[in-house]
Amino acid sequence: MKNLLSSITNIISEDRELPFSVYSSVHEQKLLNVPIVKPLLVVVISGNKELGKNHEISCPSDHFIFLSDSPAINMRNIPQDKAYFALLIEFDYDDFNELPINNSQQADYVIGEVTPVLKQCLQQFIECTTWAPDTIQSLRKKEILMLLYQLGYTDIASLMGKPKISHQLHKLFHQQRFDELTNEYICQQLAISESTLRRKLKAEGTSVQAIKDRSKLGLGLHLLQTTNLSIGLIAEQCGYHSQSRFTDRFKNHFGLTPSELRKTRMTD
Repeated sequence: MKNLLSSITNIISEDRELPFSVYSSVHEQKLLNVPIVKPLLVVVISGNKELGKNHEISCPSDHFIFLSDSPAINMRNIPQDKAYFALLIEFDYDDFNELPINNSQQADYVIGEVTPVLKQCLQQFIECTTWAPDTIQSLRKKEILMLLYQLGYTDIASLMGKPKISHQLHKLFHQQRFDELTNEYICQQLAISESTLRRKLKAEGTSVQAIKDRSKLGLGLHLLQTTNLSIGLIAEQCGYHSQSRFTDRFKNHFGLTPSELRKTRMTD
């Protein structure tokens, strides 16, 4: 995994937008209610990741866990030797189109070992981000999915599930930078009636406000894990009018303050 880690480190140092993320820490991170908006591949390069209410799912270094979308999941990121280091790749629902149809019940997660061939595939995906246009990067992501399927992880085909109205709302809130959006405006953008919006949200057990709050806090968590932006600036980018408001909401949701999370991070 050293070559993969070296490639990732070199590319993220260039400070540009990338189709993957890296989460790292030198102290244990214990996070509650982490939202997973889209299917997410987490490759643990060093340390250990534990998930679930009682941390019953363990993903050690040199392993991956592929998560389906979930409104909330508890996590522990545990450093080993010097640090916890993980590669995260989020997949769109269209990325699954070329996989064989899986009629089985949707899986919550798939876990496995990072084999040499998977490692090579990930390495190529990481390296292509330095030169490839978005269309090529998208094909590389689909290649990762197809390889995992061919390696025997056929349950990944069921991780996609069905696109939800909450996914569309999440995207809309990000596009509008968390401005106050009326139901009328939302329905206009999604080309549905207000009654259909209410019905679909009820079926998913959520609401417009709950999706907005989860989206804001999810972005805050991501920015704290991947940037060195000040907490005040992160709060502003997440649509909060004050840092204290952001801190209170963040702690109530994730179980620790932004400052406490920031202190666990790997220093440059």
